[in-house]
Amino acid sequence: MRDVQGLLFNIQYFCMHDGPGIRTTVFLKGCPLGCIWCHNPEGISPKRQLSFVESRCVRCGACAKLSPDELLDSSAACCPAKALTVVGYNITAEELLAQLLRDRRYYDTSGGGVTFSGGEPTMQRAFLSAMLRLTAQEGVFMALETCGFCDFAYYQSILPYVELFLYDYKESDPAKHKACTGMDNSLILENLERLHDAGAKIILRCPIIPGCNDRDDHFENIARVTHKYPKLLGAELLPYHGLAASKAGRMGLEAQEEYPRPSPATVEKWKERVRAAGGRIL
Repeated sequence: MRDVQGLLFNIQYFCMHDGPGIRTTVFLKGCPLGCIWCHNPEGISPKRQLSFVESRCVRCGACAKLSPDELLDSSAACCPAKALTVVGYNITAEELLAQLLRDRRYYDTSGGGVTFSGGEPTMQRAFLSAMLRLTAQEGVFMALETCGFCDFAYYQSILPYVELFLYDYKESDPAKHKACTGMDNSLILENLERLHDAGAKIILRCPIIPGCNDRDDHFENIARVTHKYPKLLGAELLPYHGLAASKAGRMGLEAQEEYPRPSPATVEKWKERVRAAGGRIL
């Protein structure tokens, strides 16, 4: 269990928005969805990728002498200007556990812990299961951010180790959900209901994208979900921030459409629309 490897693309320390208290958020690569507004496009592919920042390039030509596979193994060494880097690195469960436990005193004093995010963490089941079991043995509060697109049997297997699910609710209309993410939301809604009925602690996380899902019917449906599932802790509205558009270009992915960045006043109006429909907003 300690030797199983995972593929990460980031670890963020001292996070305050991915669950209660001071947390470390671990980002795993791989996601079954392809959201057109994805805030972490570097997490979609389950493989390591090259990232190129043209403004840093000094035209030394070192990278041109290597194949793409060779660059994935040696880009850091071959690019002195760090214009070319690799997104994604392997780590064992034991190595990651040692890193996470360094901040244990902050978790303990703040009521915090570790959050697994992505990408979609359930794409790396063996690694995620190992980490959840190891951290549970250490008494660390574990949270899981998930898009819900996973067979329920796996969620059931990790329920004893996950103290909080941060559950994505991206779009309430099935056709629009498929258009925006590549998949319909039937499995996601089914898993939400089954997790709720199984007694999981859940916060509904709702990314709101201007011109895409900032509609009255969607806000009303968010409110409806918090009514339907009374044990939900509530819903969070996550406003589009637009910081990920440049990431896609750096990795040679299809350019993201950029949406208007909402003002704090607009975000507050969204929350009021959910509350007006009787929804519970955190």
